[in-house]
Amino acid sequence: MSKKLVNSPEDAVDEALAGMVAVHPGLRLLEGHRVVVRADIASVVKEGKVTLLSGGGSGHEPAHAGFVGQGMLSAAVAGSVFASPPPASILAALRAISSPNGGTLMIVKNYTGDRLNFGIAAERAKAEGMKVEMVIVAEDTALPSSGKKAGRRGLCGTILVHKIAGALSEQGATLEEVVKAAEKVAESVATMSVSLSPCSVPGHKPSFHLQEDEMELGLGIHGEAGAERAKLQPANKVVARMLDHLTSQEPGYQYFKPEPGMEVALVVNNLGGTSNLELSLVANAAIRYLVDRMGLKVERAYVGAFMTSLEMAGVSLTLLKLFPKCQQLLDYLTNAPGWPNTAKDFLVRCDTSKVPSSERESGDGLVQETKTDPKSAIGVALRGCVERVCGVLCDAEGELNALDRGGGDGDCGSTLKAGAQGIKQAVPFIDWDTPHKALLAIAGCVERDMGGTSGALYTLFLTAGSKCLLASDPSNPLCWAKALQEGMEAIMKYGKASVGDRTMLDALSPATDELLKGLAVSSSSKAEAIAVLKRAVEAAELGAKRTISMQASAGRASNVNASQLTQRDPGAHAVCLWLRAVLGSLIEN
Repeated sequence: MSKKLVNSPEDAVDEALAGMVAVHPGLRLLEGHRVVVRADIASVVKEGKVTLLSGGGSGHEPAHAGFVGQGMLSAAVAGSVFASPPPASILAALRAISSPNGGTLMIVKNYTGDRLNFGIAAERAKAEGMKVEMVIVAEDTALPSSGKKAGRRGLCGTILVHKIAGALSEQGATLEEVVKAAEKVAESVATMSVSLSPCSVPGHKPSFHLQEDEMELGLGIHGEAGAERAKLQPANKVVARMLDHLTSQEPGYQYFKPEPGMEVALVVNNLGGTSNLELSLVANAAIRYLVDRMGLKVERAYVGAFMTSLEMAGVSLTLLKLFPKCQQLLDYLTNAPGWPNTAKDFLVRCDTSKVPSSERESGDGLVQETKTDPKSAIGVALRGCVERVCGVLCDAEGELNALDRGGGDGDCGSTLKAGAQGIKQAVPFIDWDTPHKALLAIAGCVERDMGGTSGALYTLFLTAGSKCLLASDPSNPLCWAKALQEGMEAIMKYGKASVGDRTMLDALSPATDELLKGLAVSSSSKAEAIAVLKRAVEAAELGAKRTISMQASAGRASNVNASQLTQRDPGAHAVCLWLRAVLGSLIEN
């Protein structure tokens, strides 16, 4: 186990954030959350400026809390080491920096957990009336992205999006203008890395091993495998290989096409364990290669630790194609502690007081404190359906786990059971007579108790679907079919999966289509609605069966050899189980 200067692995993140705000007077901690906010956030909101939020797992310091300040981020939310922050904390951060007149932009690195959890928070914030937009940064050039749903990883180029978007916001630009510029930067930036040693999460052993004479090109910031392992070479040759790869025009790459005379900004980023001597040496080699060999104009260069991987020895090189006004925005004054050349005269006296949080209870207060029984027919039916679904999912734990062992980590059933048990405990306290509130309360239980990707997906599904029940008459079965459609579209938007990728969508989509088609032409009688639902369940089961022969393109199963995927997808099978449970409950009642 690697040696670390920590008191305990469990407290390391919280104590590090406390230290960050203690030594930087312009920052505050949001009470009850791992969220760092600008001390002057109230004046930013009062002036109607756009606010900016970013974040991710800890262990990448100074990202992202180190980039909170005037001219950069309004707030940053931290997860555990190398783990995405929970939606509840992201939402608390959005509430803390909500700018009714300006709006808020979330800048998110392209990792599934971050996309899902920031997506959940964004949908909830929008449901509360906030103006929220999200820009995904995915600038890794190590691996080809063709044919991969997940896309490229978000790396150190993200800080350039922070800087340029933050400068525009400080100057009073509109949300639309800030989003457009952030997207332009995200499209114009590219990163390549090299590692000389592994990193280790506090309390754990190193995540991989390199021989004394080995290096790994293109490694991810969490220790994910890179493009290749090779024998260690002199710095000039390593830098040349990195820049050649970054600018490669081979099929499947072609991320960054340099043109003679092009103006660029360069970031030489310390991955955590590289000496300043080496950093300066690498910077010199990179600038010389870019200018002398590639014919580029390096107008701005930044050297230091910007987005690290704990103690990993190595560097990443980031290039940004400069566009009009880009240099001016990069040069714009900021007091964010992680950005070089910080203007020290912005700082005021040290104040470690915390900003009070507008935290709400689980399910956003929709799980009531006292028990209540539904009084309406729809409330009774809805509660009965949910109780039946929870029972079925708990009973199917072993079956779903067995299906998941072929292409996942074997815990699909346990994950769904944990969520179902959490819902069962909350059932007596949910307002079943108001269906959209009931779905939001269930979403809160799922987020808290289910966890994992399944928890994030079902939270999105329920949260997005609840909006239909608020806008339409929930006594109309067609309203529920549209809610399923809204929830499914949210899963596809943030999860980046499609029908045919061997996921839960392959059962959910045909069922939804059958419901929309059947209910649009049927009468409002219960018997006909039941008949349509029965056909929808059969369509879902047929869709789940078809996943046996599908090539996985999303989720953990996409990394498994197709020959090992010999059973139906567990997520699709789970959809069949809960749909049939709903059908059974409605028939009995």
